[in-house]
Amino acid sequence: MKQKQFRTLLAGAAFGLWTIGAAWADTLNVGVVVSLTGPGAALGIPYRNVFQMLPKTLGGVDVNYHVLDDASDTTTGVKNARKLVDENKIDVLVGSGSLPVTLAMGAVIREGQVPQIALAPMDYDPARDIWTFSLPQPMGLMMAEVVDDMVRRKVGTVGYIGFADSWGDAVYKHLNEQAAKVGIKVLGNERYNRNDVSVIGQAVKLLAAKPDAVMVGGSGTPGALPHIAMRDSGYKGQMYNTHGSVSGDFLRVGGKSVEGTLAPAGPLLFADQLPAGHPVKPVAAAALEQYDKAYGASARSPFLGYAYDAYVLLSSVMPEVLKKAKPGSQAFRVALRDALEKNVRDVAGTQGVYSISRDNHNGLDRRARVLVQATGGRWVAVSQ
Repeated sequence: MKQKQFRTLLAGAAFGLWTIGAAWADTLNVGVVVSLTGPGAALGIPYRNVFQMLPKTLGGVDVNYHVLDDASDTTTGVKNARKLVDENKIDVLVGSGSLPVTLAMGAVIREGQVPQIALAPMDYDPARDIWTFSLPQPMGLMMAEVVDDMVRRKVGTVGYIGFADSWGDAVYKHLNEQAAKVGIKVLGNERYNRNDVSVIGQAVKLLAAKPDAVMVGGSGTPGALPHIAMRDSGYKGQMYNTHGSVSGDFLRVGGKSVEGTLAPAGPLLFADQLPAGHPVKPVAAAALEQYDKAYGASARSPFLGYAYDAYVLLSSVMPEVLKKAKPGSQAFRVALRDALEKNVRDVAGTQGVYSISRDNHNGLDRRARVLVQATGGRWVAVSQ
């Protein structure tokens, strides 16, 4: 009798484990690493908000979002990525919004062979970054918009000050490349750390060079620091920043010092100013309506669009992926990576239209940018 009861209990336990495994296999697990604290919080909080408001299904399957804070720190970001891959067995990683953290997590992604949808712009290497897709506009695309405006304003020289990290490096590199094409000379290469409280020394050096304009390679609230220092030092010329600084927090911290600043931006927050037939307009409007309902219109941020676009792209390929494998398996991760690369063609998101290929894991074009200006405490589009 005891032996029969034991066999019954064993069979029941086995069935219970099978049903748990089956339920797990029918659930998509998305890891999210963003900056909820530290200098990058102005970007990370809107990302987090999006994942909290999204439907609990994606492409016809249940979805769990595992959101972790990288604290704007590369070491923490790598630990988070490792935990999500090894312990949570995620099917895809979304993040980070910080370029240094994104690049640092790359080794974990390549080792674990997990698709990554980055929320920071990065230069794609098709020989190395085969698992990583980046949604924000490439730096070259955005710097071209900035330099086009400099040409219109007859700028001959531009001073540069940016973060002392990979973001600052990327802005400087692409600014130089675009400026060289039209004969604009870049003066200086001043740098500062994201947690610095003063850049007056760098500002004095740039002021001495007498540039016609100044480009700041910053993002988030730390991106306002050079504007404050330059204006306090008496600089009167045109100042530019990157799409990483187009936020209400940047305007709040910078105050009058950032008034008139020009920056490239994605079209999300300016959807109502886009032409009627623009493919981004209806997607952006729907995302903003959903976000406003959850958090209020005052909480809007351009960064929410990249997180929303991750959902859009995953939804667009999920039916094809599910034909080949179930979530929770390496076969699923491979199928998802392949589908993102092969099946994303003219997919409209909130920040542009994506057409991804093997050699281009971003796929955005000119429809993904507008030039905006800080005017009266808000960002206003000055080009479409």
